[in-house]
Amino acid sequence: MSIAALQETRILTGRSLRHILRSPDTIITTAVTPIAMMLLFVFVFGGALQSTGSEPYVNYLLPGILLITIASGVAYTSYRLFLDLSDGLIPRLQTMPISRSSILWGHVLTSLAANAASLLIVVAVAFLCGFRSHASFLAWLAVAGILAVTTLSLTWIAVVAGLSAKSVDGASAFSYPLIFLPFISSAFVPTQSMPGPVAWFAQNQPVTAIVDSIRSLLDGQSAGGSIWIALAWLVGLMGVAWVLSLVIYRKKIGA
Repeated sequence: MSIAALQETRILTGRSLRHILRSPDTIITTAVTPIAMMLLFVFVFGGALQSTGSEPYVNYLLPGILLITIASGVAYTSYRLFLDLSDGLIPRLQTMPISRSSILWGHVLTSLAANAASLLIVVAVAFLCGFRSHASFLAWLAVAGILAVTTLSLTWIAVVAGLSAKSVDGASAFSYPLIFLPFISSAFVPTQSMPGPVAWFAQNQPVTAIVDSIRSLLDGQSAGGSIWIALAWLVGLMGVAWVLSLVIYRKKIGA
C-alpha cells in the first residue's frame, strides 16, 4: 500500500470512528448480548455445566463469549458498508483519486477499534463474575493478538456480506451463523460430552481451536498445536474473504 493510500485509509477510518463516537450505543449494544449470555450461563446454568474442572466455569466460558462478542460487532461493519453503498457515498468517493482498498480498510480498521472496546467491557464484567487468570503479560498479548486476527478475519467476511446484501436486514443477518457456531464447539462444554457426529464437527471446526488456544493462554498454559490450527483457519478465511471483497467491490462500482 502506498503512502497516499495509507493517508486515505487514515482519513476514512477517522470518519467511521467519529460516527461510532457520536453513537457509543453501538459498542454498548454489541457488548450487552454476550454479557447477558455470560451471566445466564454462569449464574443460571453454571452449576449444571460445571464439568470442566476445578476452575470457575466463567474461566472456561469466557473465550467463547469473546468470540460471540466479535461476531456480534462485525455485523455493524456490514451494516455501515451497505449504507455507504446504498446512500451513494462510495460511488462518489470513487470519482476522486482514492484507492479502492482504502475505502474498505477504513471500515475494517474501525471494526477492529470498536470490537476492542466491546471486548474490554466484556472482560471487565467477567472479572466481576469471578474470572481469574494465571496468564503472564506475554500470554495476554498473545490472547490480544488472536482476538485481533479473529476480528480482522470476521470483519472481512462482513465486508463481503455488506457488499453483497440486497437489504439492510440482509447486511447484518450473515452474523447469525457466526454467533451460533460457538455453541457447537468446545466454547461451553467439552466436545467429549457431545454425540459422535456433533463431537466430530465440534472438534474440527475453527471455533474450537480458537477458544482452546485462548483458554490455555489465559490459564497460564501452553496453547500447543491448537494456536497454529486457529491461526491457519483465521488467515485462510481472511485471505479468501479479502479477495472476494475486492472482486465484488469492483463489480459493484464498475471499476
